[in-house]
Amino acid sequence: MSELLIGNPAPDFALPASTGKKVKLSQFAGKKVVLFFYPQDLTPTCTAEACDFRDGIGRFRRNGAVVLGISPDPVKQHNKFAEQYELPYPLLSDEELQVCKLYDVWKLKKLYGREYMGVQRSTFLIDRDGRLVQEWRNVRIKGHVDAVLAAVKALG
Repeated sequence: MSELLIGNPAPDFALPASTGKKVKLSQFAGKKVVLFFYPQDLTPTCTAEACDFRDGIGRFRRNGAVVLGISPDPVKQHNKFAEQYELPYPLLSDEELQVCKLYDVWKLKKLYGREYMGVQRSTFLIDRDGRLVQEWRNVRIKGHVDAVLAAVKALG
């Protein structure tokens, strides 16, 4: 396994998607990929983030980027989420947490003094050559999609 560092190849994976197919990162060779990890479908902050990516999807596509969302939720839940909010990109199901751990987003979190393991909201930008070029960890939603889009555009 290669270390997750800027400039290194992004770790490949294959996960079931809301589209009904299995999606492999390597199938997007030659395209820019925006990979965003989020904790849970149908929760307020995750919904806001997913809808922000939905609303910007045309701009991402015009700039040669594919958007993929990943959470530990099962495909059936992803289908409900994608349908309810008309999400035009695949949501990938990582129920076994393999990809979350590969990208080091499965973290100890705290809420109201309680500690638990969960997904740290994170986004990764992968270039056309499959290399990790930028990462955003512990994402705050406001302005995030615009920052990611600016980075996508900067790749040319």
